[in-house]
Amino acid sequence: MIEPFVEGQITDGVISYGLSSYGYDLRVSDEFKVFTNVNSAIIDPKAFDERSFVSVQAESVIIPPNSFALSRSVEYFRIPRDVLTICVGKSTYARCGILVNVTPLEPEWEGHVTLEISNTTPLPARIYANEGLCQVLFFRSDRSCQVSYADRKGKYQKQRGIVLPRL
Repeated sequence: MIEPFVEGQITDGVISYGLSSYGYDLRVSDEFKVFTNVNSAIIDPKAFDERSFVSVQAESVIIPPNSFALSRSVEYFRIPRDVLTICVGKSTYARCGILVNVTPLEPEWEGHVTLEISNTTPLPARIYANEGLCQVLFFRSDRSCQVSYADRKGKYQKQRGIVLPRL
């Protein structure tokens, strides 16, 4: 279901990641798309302009004040038909004003998780690649869903890398 899978919490000198009591702390990759307004593009989910981001590959990235970045999980997920997940930010980042938003991983969805990372502070914020960013919580139903994400042929199925908005 999770690849690569870290069986237990890795905590020594890093923001923790791996298997936790009731969830899994995923890692943010070293690939980032940092929002920029240099091109004065309009954010439109129906006609998204890729020039709204600057691509960065690094061991850490700085998110400008009151801005955001996209990244992806190191881990590739394959969600079973009877499982739904939600993802919540880790307290270390939340206490620094850095919020993470991830939509639910639906039954039979698979792929790298696209991570939305917001810096809510008036100061630049650093995010560390290959360390924990958020925790995935898993909810198993007593029966399989009638229509899964795979059945619907969802537009983000089997995504790899950072995936921008699709219509």
